[in-house]
Amino acid sequence: MDFYKFFLVGSGGLLGSIARYATVRSVSEKIQAAFPYGTLTVNIVGSFILGLVYGLALRKTDMNEDVKLFLGVGFCGGYTTFSSLAWESVSLFNQKMAGTSLLYIGASLATGILALVIGIWLSRFL
Repeated sequence: MDFYKFFLVGSGGLLGSIARYATVRSVSEKIQAAFPYGTLTVNIVGSFILGLVYGLALRKTDMNEDVKLFLGVGFCGGYTTFSSLAWESVSLFNQKMAGTSLLYIGASLATGILALVIGIWLSRFL
């Protein structure tokens, strides 16, 4: 076992989780709504960052494996949150906001995939 790689993923995840909390809290304080804009924001931004990392890794074969582990697996894994998306979707549904719940699910998937693709595309210029 390579504990250094575990450390890279764990420290990236720690920073990603802290950044997620700060982002969700900041967005939620600015936009007070039933719609979970904070989680949507972190999932879009995280998908974009992962797209950049993935795109750079494909183009730069000399990209350090440690960078991929720290940013891609660690930071993006800690920053984005599918479990919060699932919880908030069910919570909206339980509040009799089925349309909002479906909009949130659809917007999360569509914008997350789009952000990933844009990140990959932009990585060509880095």
